[in-house]
Amino acid sequence: MNSPAIRFAGFTEDWEQRKLADYIEPSSEKNIEGAYTIADVLSVSGDSGVVNQIEFQGRSFAGASIANYSVLHREDVVYTKSPLKSCPYGIIKTNKGKTGIVSVLYGVYHPKQNLHADIVQIYFEQNARLNNYLRPLVNKGAKNTLLISDDDALQGDVRFPPTVCEQQQISALFCKLDRLITLHQREHDKTVNIKKALLEKMFPKDGEDKPEIRFAGFTGAWEQRKLGNLVEFFSGLTYSPHNVVSDGTLVLRSSNVKEGAIINADNVFVEAECVNVSNVQVGDIVVVVRNGSRNLIGKHALIKRSMPNTVIGAFMTGLRCHIPEFTNALLDTHHFDNEIKKNLGATINQITTGEFKKMTFFVPEQSEQKKIGRIFTLLDNLIAQHQRELTKLQNIKKALLEKMFV
Repeated sequence: MNSPAIRFAGFTEDWEQRKLADYIEPSSEKNIEGAYTIADVLSVSGDSGVVNQIEFQGRSFAGASIANYSVLHREDVVYTKSPLKSCPYGIIKTNKGKTGIVSVLYGVYHPKQNLHADIVQIYFEQNARLNNYLRPLVNKGAKNTLLISDDDALQGDVRFPPTVCEQQQISALFCKLDRLITLHQREHDKTVNIKKALLEKMFPKDGEDKPEIRFAGFTGAWEQRKLGNLVEFFSGLTYSPHNVVSDGTLVLRSSNVKEGAIINADNVFVEAECVNVSNVQVGDIVVVVRNGSRNLIGKHALIKRSMPNTVIGAFMTGLRCHIPEFTNALLDTHHFDNEIKKNLGATINQITTGEFKKMTFFVPEQSEQKKIGRIFTLLDNLIAQHQRELTKLQNIKKALLEKMFV
């Protein structure tokens, strides 16, 4: 195929396979005269692209001398010869910000007249495409170092839009998408931070029996209660591999709980005949109580919609109570995190039901619980809404990276 599946109107010319060296050339410009300082040192991030090192990482990691650092102009292309988990042969980005300097470990390249430089970063944003390009060119040395010269890094084949005009139009589209993604990510993160702040202020700190912020009309001390006196516990399903089927009763596991919500991820279904536990109900809170990763213990989610033919797995515990929205928020607090740390098994990553029931929390009267629960339900819904929009935009970008390139 010599042209992409999706293309702007008016462009019909075939996309030719050419060497990357036909579009960019190595730069030899160094910071010999000291025009740039430590404040101008740039780093390259897989997610954020070219960034100022101090602004992004909070400090400089530059060597004692930066005289031999390469100058990276705006619209220059940079190749980091450092392996990342998803990009084991390094990453290729375009500098969209201010001119600065980068370590000698980076390859720096100037664009030629036939290239709109932004298209290089967009082309290589798809990890599979980047890895397939670099894999045949890179040799790995001791301690996983990448052995490749700046010139050799340009000897792979690419297919770019044949005209600068088409490159610019594609780049403009992805620039708009990236701005929208950044906007929704900021809104999501801002709401998450508001929730964190209110969890600190609307629940009592350790050693206290009243929160800092309360609804008008509530002044009394909160009462210390054991969780076992506040909620009803129910257990998960134990099943065997031979019970697993392609379509049956859904078993919720840790993979189905993410950021306080139930998601479809690595779903497991079992035959109805082996199910001997109760179906989850709206208002149930499902909690991870056993897992290979200690960090996942206590991860939880509120069941917000009817889920027929759905149970929890044996490494989960379910909670039922009168005001689940408040209890769910209670499990989001640092106090719950501390209770987990106190009760977590020394050798097995688990919280037993007995230990769970004995955990103590300060709680207000039910009318105050309802008001607090409503506030955090609203925040959770806003966070979920921003996450849905974010995921939708990310999926659109992923599809366009596939369809708008050859």
